[in-house]
Amino acid sequence: MNGDMEYGRLPAEGTDHFHRLDAHVVATEALLTTVDNIQDTIEAQGMMCAFGSSGFGKTMSVNSALRKLAPDITYRLELRSGPTPRDIRHGLFRALGLPGDPPTRPIEFDTLLKETLSETFRVLVCDEAQWMGRSSFEYWRHLWDDRNTKITVIFAGGDGCFKVLKREPMLASRIFIWQKFTRMSEDEVVATLPAFHSLWSGVDPRTIRGIDRAAAHGNFRNWATITRLLRNGMNRKQLTEINDNLIRWVYSKLAGM
Repeated sequence: MNGDMEYGRLPAEGTDHFHRLDAHVVATEALLTTVDNIQDTIEAQGMMCAFGSSGFGKTMSVNSALRKLAPDITYRLELRSGPTPRDIRHGLFRALGLPGDPPTRPIEFDTLLKETLSETFRVLVCDEAQWMGRSSFEYWRHLWDDRNTKITVIFAGGDGCFKVLKREPMLASRIFIWQKFTRMSEDEVVATLPAFHSLWSGVDPRTIRGIDRAAAHGNFRNWATITRLLRNGMNRKQLTEINDNLIRWVYSKLAGM
């Protein structure tokens, strides 16, 4: 078996949060929807596309849902920018922990992968799918279309993966569920933040709304950055609560403020 036993497995929950923030996974509307969608896709042995702009929680939601639904049969690929079908072959070989050296000829490689993926049902996740072009998406279709393989494929990526897939009717028609991730509403931000991190417990909702309008814009990744900066500032300035001066200090460290 390959030596890197961690590659391809679901990461620990603590690594989901931006900046390794000591926060909690919160059952947002997007996360609950992701659980339902992935469960339906697994039951159908279909393909799913989770897409949207950066920072809206695609990867975190997909990882969290799969920890709940299919932790032992999920295999994740981490591909470089502009991956080719060759990269996908080698990524699968590594993620699946196949023995020996990878085959040198594509036809032999494909036969090995199809035989392996026909043995037992697996969930394959391609994160950062916006980096893939038509030929790479076609390769995933090639594996999924084989009548013997037993797989669910989940693409998670930026708007680019949606645009590539929608341009190709043969590919788009095979996507069972499309899920678009968007920014949280102010009401959801106010309801979510205290559960997300203890720093926001007891903070005036008007303060949270003001920060969201000025800097976070309903983006979970922005909120993780702001939370980390606020915590750092409170520790450095020996504060016990958030105040306007601290918020302005955080804004001074953010682009576009």
